[in-house]
Amino acid sequence: MSIVDVDPYLARQWDRWLKRRSASARDHLIVSYAPLVKFIAGRLGSGLPSSVDPGDLVSSGVLGLIDAIERFDPRRGVKFETFATPRIRGAIYDGLRALDWVPRSVRSRAREVERGISDLEGSLGRAPTDDELADHLRLDRGQLDQWLSSIASTTVGPLERALDSGAEPRALSGEVPVVPATVIEERELRAVMRAEIGKLPDRERLVLSLYYDEGLTLAQISRVLGVSESRVPQIHTRSVLYLRSRMTAAGVA
Repeated sequence: MSIVDVDPYLARQWDRWLKRRSASARDHLIVSYAPLVKFIAGRLGSGLPSSVDPGDLVSSGVLGLIDAIERFDPRRGVKFETFATPRIRGAIYDGLRALDWVPRSVRSRAREVERGISDLEGSLGRAPTDDELADHLRLDRGQLDQWLSSIASTTVGPLERALDSGAEPRALSGEVPVVPATVIEERELRAVMRAEIGKLPDRERLVLSLYYDEGLTLAQISRVLGVSESRVPQIHTRSVLYLRSRMTAAGVA
């Protein structure tokens, strides 16, 4: 049993933990991988309202890290970071849901925009433009942008979790049995979502690709697109709500 691509100190801690379940070794591992938790929490927390304490995200993420350490088996040939990342993200999303920090008015606006996108997509046969969506909702463009900005912080986590669905090698833990029907459902979900992403306009598709596939921050994406940093969450939100409406229509959301 070996841990690859880690320094000798970390390898010793892994050895102590895996062979003897040393509590002190586990504590050392938690501290050593804490930067991974902070990175993921910081990225997921980008754009969240100030009422959400970043420390709460990190605390939730640490719970996911501990779970990953306790379940990790290097004999399966998967790097720990690969195994741990979905668990850390999932723990942060669970923590956000527990906080119930999204105002009711924002939830209502999100549903209204999603219905508008669905109605227009059905009548137009394509994703509506911002102007078309604003007209349909009887808003001016400035009001629509404000709505999208307020909704933006509610959409990052759920989509990223859906895109990660099935990515975690569940069979590696040796503790959670793999249910074939569940695996098939997750694969179908990812396939439907990827297909619907392909139908988005070029700019929206590029934003999702840069954020989820390339790991760029919103600030970096704004420089790639040549738009303001505040505009990127609006584009992202519109894309997510479009995907939600399409997946609902497909009966998978």
